[in-house]
Amino acid sequence: MPQRKSTPAGSGAAKPVKASEASKANKPVRAKAGGRAGVKGSAARSRAALASRFGALSGAYDSSGLVDLRLAATGNAQVFVFLKRDANPSMTQVTRELGKHFSAEKESQVASLAMVRGGPGSRRPQAFRYFKNLGMVLGTVNTDGYKALRKGTELVDTVHLAPALRMIRPVTVAAAAIPADPLTWGLRAMQVDQLWSRGFTGKGVLVAHLDTGLDGTHPALKDAIGEFVQFDTLGNIVTPSPAAFDSAQHGTHTAGTIAGRPINNSNIGVAPEALLASAMVIEGGNIQARVLGGLDWALEQRAQVLTMSLGWPGWIPSFIPIIQVLRQSNCLPVIAVGNEGVGTSRSPGNYVESLSVGACDVNGNVPDFSSSQLFQRTQNPLVPDVIAPGVNVVSAMPGGGYQSMDGTSMATPHVAGLAALLRQAKPTASVDQIEAAIFGSCGAVPANYTGRTERGLPNGPRALALL
Repeated sequence: MPQRKSTPAGSGAAKPVKASEASKANKPVRAKAGGRAGVKGSAARSRAALASRFGALSGAYDSSGLVDLRLAATGNAQVFVFLKRDANPSMTQVTRELGKHFSAEKESQVASLAMVRGGPGSRRPQAFRYFKNLGMVLGTVNTDGYKALRKGTELVDTVHLAPALRMIRPVTVAAAAIPADPLTWGLRAMQVDQLWSRGFTGKGVLVAHLDTGLDGTHPALKDAIGEFVQFDTLGNIVTPSPAAFDSAQHGTHTAGTIAGRPINNSNIGVAPEALLASAMVIEGGNIQARVLGGLDWALEQRAQVLTMSLGWPGWIPSFIPIIQVLRQSNCLPVIAVGNEGVGTSRSPGNYVESLSVGACDVNGNVPDFSSSQLFQRTQNPLVPDVIAPGVNVVSAMPGGGYQSMDGTSMATPHVAGLAALLRQAKPTASVDQIEAAIFGSCGAVPANYTGRTERGLPNGPRALALL
């Protein structure tokens, strides 16, 4: 099974490499099937093999053409400015050295949102935001500002276009009753109850949940919330913090699958004693600022697993350094691959650095909507990495009820919950080790679905044995 991804510390001095060179230099490391030593050893070898690539990958891809197109079309562009990894500047230093290159033009999205929010002059738009935990700046630039940032400073590593993030919406939504069976079909398929019987329920593990929020009054979720934060349409944290609520329905459903508490002996949550650090970041407004704010906040909360069911169609490298930072912080990024079908995928779920999740049904088949795509790279060329229950998934609904949804958004929290169980079982495990155990536990790719997923369905007991 291919092992990929490393989390070396202090790798910022590595020289940028071309994507093709990185691919050739870092061939997949295969662990011995079913062997403890194989999984543990492969994680260490993976870190060593990829040390030069991580820390340089943010500079390995050039998205300047995308920024140029946006500037030519609108005169301004929102960009990600990644700082050199050993810089760690203060806000004062960022403002002094970089602030002059950003401008909240009247026609920009940021300025327009500020005006709509409360009328002209009611709120001064921020030309840039510094996310210290992520080591980056989000800002609006005109052509002159972009050229100045591209020339480089003591702080700047790379500049990328800020992509338009969107929620991966469920394919179908239907009313449902609380399951009569003690386990949903997804929990049973992954055999997570066998981990519960050994005392592994996710207790003590914090899972970052970036979504539409969640209904904090739902019986299955009211005791599952460790932290809750709402980011407004401009990307500001709403203060005082409101009680946990859902701006739609999506977040309550995904939260229930991760950590829903049992109600009347009916279980919907994979990790029923894990806690959620839930950030309302979608949808609407300056989603880039909202999502980055949520990610920065999640690192501040010291989340050990992070789940997102959002992204943008296609492969754009803008988020790679962010996913790297999550892994370097020992936070496993579990991300939906998308619902657009064969030959498609969404970033950042399709990155080598993400644990990408597609959907399967109760028979183990991959539904037509589940995205899958083959890339020209040596490491994990096929996404998604795994499949998980994503058809007729019953979970929580705002208002205290339950509903069924289909989508890779429903599959992803199953894997995030399993990661929480494994983290409780071995608190000292690295993200590489937990990921390797999940990969090694997967069943075979379903017959007739070759090319639709790299691996099959994860299995809880097997993953625990491999950790």
